[in-house]
Amino acid sequence: MRTPDQIRNIAIIAHVDHGKTTLIDSILQQSGSFRENQQVDERVMDSNDLEKERGITILAKCTAIDWEGTRINIIDTPGHADFGGEVERVLSMCDGVILLNDAAEGPLPQTKFVLGKALKLGMRPVVMINKIDRSDARPDEVLNEVFDLFASLDATDEQLDFPVLYASGRDGWCTPDLDGPRENLHPLLELVLAHVPPPQVDTTAPFTMLSTLLGADPYLGRTLTGKIYSGTAKVNMPVKAISLDGKTVETFRLTKLMAYNGIDREPVDEAIAGDIVCIAGMAKTSVADTICDVEVTEPVSSDPVDPPTMAVTITVNDSPYAGQEGKKLTSTMIRERLMAEAETNVAIRVSESDSKDAFELAGRGELQLGVLIETMRREGFEMTVSRPRVLLKEDENGKTTEPYEEITVDVDDEYSGSVVEKMTQRKAEMTDMRPSGVGRTRIIFRAPSRSLIGYQSQFLTDTRGTGLMNRIFDSYGPYKGEIGGRRNGALISNGTGEAVAYAIFNLQDRGVMMVDHQEKVYEGMIIGEHNRENDLEVNILKGKQLTNVRASGTDEAVKITPPKRMSLEQMIAYINDDELVEVTPQNLRLRKVHLKETDRKSASRKAAKA
Repeated sequence: MRTPDQIRNIAIIAHVDHGKTTLIDSILQQSGSFRENQQVDERVMDSNDLEKERGITILAKCTAIDWEGTRINIIDTPGHADFGGEVERVLSMCDGVILLNDAAEGPLPQTKFVLGKALKLGMRPVVMINKIDRSDARPDEVLNEVFDLFASLDATDEQLDFPVLYASGRDGWCTPDLDGPRENLHPLLELVLAHVPPPQVDTTAPFTMLSTLLGADPYLGRTLTGKIYSGTAKVNMPVKAISLDGKTVETFRLTKLMAYNGIDREPVDEAIAGDIVCIAGMAKTSVADTICDVEVTEPVSSDPVDPPTMAVTITVNDSPYAGQEGKKLTSTMIRERLMAEAETNVAIRVSESDSKDAFELAGRGELQLGVLIETMRREGFEMTVSRPRVLLKEDENGKTTEPYEEITVDVDDEYSGSVVEKMTQRKAEMTDMRPSGVGRTRIIFRAPSRSLIGYQSQFLTDTRGTGLMNRIFDSYGPYKGEIGGRRNGALISNGTGEAVAYAIFNLQDRGVMMVDHQEKVYEGMIIGEHNRENDLEVNILKGKQLTNVRASGTDEAVKITPPKRMSLEQMIAYINDDELVEVTPQNLRLRKVHLKETDRKSASRKAAKA
């Protein structure tokens, strides 16, 4: 058995795509976690299909290595702000963090967010400047920016005296000096042992453990991962789970106790305070519950998680093609799936409508909501999704407030004027503007979250695809009034059937098409973006009139432009209030809420009177 002094618990935190998961790959390789002939995927911690496809970490995951007789538990955290709820929870398991920064991009919004959380918990981070081998690396400037960030977050003198390492996680080396030897990651592991304190726990008190991550195993069922705060856990000991208000959730036996070793979980008979372990065999216990000895009455305190700021409405799919592709169609099935997600993901909230056929899904942003909807789609669900709306609040004076975000934009100098103009139109305030090197400018705005819905595609168009935009929740501020949305109207199909190339060819002058030849369409479905501001009903089913007499050479092949395709998140951000996204396992379609033109006119008249 180890003692708590032989354990270190750390999390690797950084902005998205700064190299956290790749660094863990190299640590696992160099610590001997893999056999010499073992075949290992890149970014081995990204086990989810969506994580591998998108190249981002969505779920926090644990791993562990043995180094010089000390067990180091490492937690890989998400880098995107929408999944910040995962980071907020797992930091409670850690005693130290490695703050990763890109040597060219420097600190970005998510860096500020996760660092602020770590500093509040009293941690003393290790700063690592990664990707030092980039051609546009600027390590000295980035180090100064990191120091300024620490100071702006009211770091203590101890926290400001942070150790620094320069590294290339992909190549597997780090060094305390820019001119030092570039051999391996041993300096990082030795620094973790020296700089990160062992867990402060009580080994003599009764067993308590705070459950932090909930998972599902095909053989073990529900699994809970968490840190043991006191005592010792032993297989077959009777335990109970209590909620934050002290009520007993359930009692059970510890039938399965597992510790992390590399990318695997290994069964153990005993685990001591300070270690991070995984438990199976519970039926009701969930995240933030305390698993403890039967005599314990006080739960382990859990840090509150920032609330959701954005919501969409999910309803049953009622289009003419409903039920042709998915197998999970009913409101009961959708409700059960959303409630199960809300149980494991503390950063989202689900509520039902009075009629029980619509559900409000609230989260941190379009990406988080989009990832959940995409996951459901792959599980065989069909549904419709509304335009996102922000969650408003009332302050102590009774005034309406709305969420604001801090937006960091990196653009080529020539496009900075266009970005500033568009952001100003969306009621954003510029707080900083400075050159970031290599002919690029970094601009920081503070803007209502509402104004950014649907702006991403416009931003990429304005910057010719070269701009980078990062967002992070800032605070609630005064309501800014009406903000304009999409300027172009929609081209709407007036019939049901298959789109015809001849009709698409003739409609191309009206706007940008979103469907291809022989694609299924229905009345009320959006098949393109109109050049003008009004909606236009069109016939996309009309073929060429044929006659008995044809002159050779008079017909030419119809040439149609490839249709505009959008991802699920882009579609959700693109639609207006009177439009929906139809989600099925095989197709994503845009449609109007009211499919018939007479119903749309009636709804608009009612809205005008109101």
